[in-house]
Amino acid sequence: MNEPKKQLHLNLFILSTGHHEASWRHPDAQPQLATSLDYYQQLAKTAERGKMDSIFLAEKYRLTPLIKYRVIPQLEAFTLLSAIAAVTEHIGLTATASTTYNEPYHIARKFASLDHISGGRTGWNIVTSTGDATAHNFSKEHHLDHKVRYERGKEFVEVVKRLWAGWSENSLLVDKQSGIYADVSRIKGAEFAGEFFSVKGALNIPRSPQTHPVLVQAGSSEDGKQFAAELAEVIFTAQNTMEEAIAFYTDVKSRLKQFGRSEDKLKILPGFIPFVGDTEAEAKAKERELNKLAVSEYGIRSLSDLLKINLFQYPLDGPVPLEDLPSIDEIQGQKARFQLYVDLARRENLTIRELIIRTAGGRGHFTFAGTAVQIADEMERWLVNGAADGFNLMPALLPGGLDDFVNKVIPELQKRGIYRTEYTGSTLREHLGLTLEHELVTRS
Repeated sequence: MNEPKKQLHLNLFILSTGHHEASWRHPDAQPQLATSLDYYQQLAKTAERGKMDSIFLAEKYRLTPLIKYRVIPQLEAFTLLSAIAAVTEHIGLTATASTTYNEPYHIARKFASLDHISGGRTGWNIVTSTGDATAHNFSKEHHLDHKVRYERGKEFVEVVKRLWAGWSENSLLVDKQSGIYADVSRIKGAEFAGEFFSVKGALNIPRSPQTHPVLVQAGSSEDGKQFAAELAEVIFTAQNTMEEAIAFYTDVKSRLKQFGRSEDKLKILPGFIPFVGDTEAEAKAKERELNKLAVSEYGIRSLSDLLKINLFQYPLDGPVPLEDLPSIDEIQGQKARFQLYVDLARRENLTIRELIIRTAGGRGHFTFAGTAVQIADEMERWLVNGAADGFNLMPALLPGGLDDFVNKVIPELQKRGIYRTEYTGSTLREHLGLTLEHELVTRS
């Protein structure tokens, strides 16, 4: 009897007009819809038609000067996902919320509300944020040190989990005859006192359908990997080659044992930017078309910010000045992305212009241009070789890139028996094949 095939998981990362930095300049793009509710609802409906596990909205708490060259504004995630929940039935709804610039009680309450509103379809992408520019919007002079951010983040998550777990399943009696609505003996306060937070009371919202949303972590630094191995159920990561992805996958999965967790408790989803064509030549032409629309000044400013060096002082067609870059230990934010760019430039001996082009489509995530069959081949190759449990889909151009993927690639994946043809569960955790881990809700 044949073993059932490993199933591929797909999350749609929605970003305005698409993940290519020049997507808004494409003739088919509609940048004026970047704050349109109907636009995002339609994208979510398309992803649901494609039977995807979830959609994901990133959140940043600052406005970058790069808005001069790119569509950056996006509606606030909790508000938008609540509106999307009303027009969808199955697809998960994942939002970013920072542990550096929020309070645990606020985040616990917002996610519990969204989980109730959506019937148990919520995921929390846990980030610690980056950059002094963000700190300046929250009455702080400097962003927290990298290690301190993760220590604070771990404590933050513990408080939030305590708040979610404070309501037992049978806390609500709703006994009209006796006049007793809730059994207060079954509602526990967080009773937490730590280095960064002190939270005493109970959450003022009953236990949500999933008890707590699926916990997602985005980041590949050493601290990030350890954080994910202990706490996360899904990782969004950036790996540029299958070989790098296998090394990351093996590393993170091996760390789970030290926390008493099995490998199936954590799904690893690298970012993936597909260009779909009826022929390989057509797909590559789509990629070239977007690359030609990229503005060099945007790319130089973006790279300068990430690499912490002023690249305007170097020739655009000269080599990336690797010898002048700071060490990884000096980087306070996006350590993993910094290292990814450095490794890519060194491995392929790229010029500054070439590195801009290589990362224009998805900031260092894996990019592939081909037919539906070729793309499905590549995705299956990553799946069966232990490089991924699925992908964080990042279409270069929206909505067209998503339409192409759902209409052409999804049927090919389904035909191979590695992707669902129908939803079989009602919650995001069920879509992902995860169960609520006892240690995630146990209270001491």
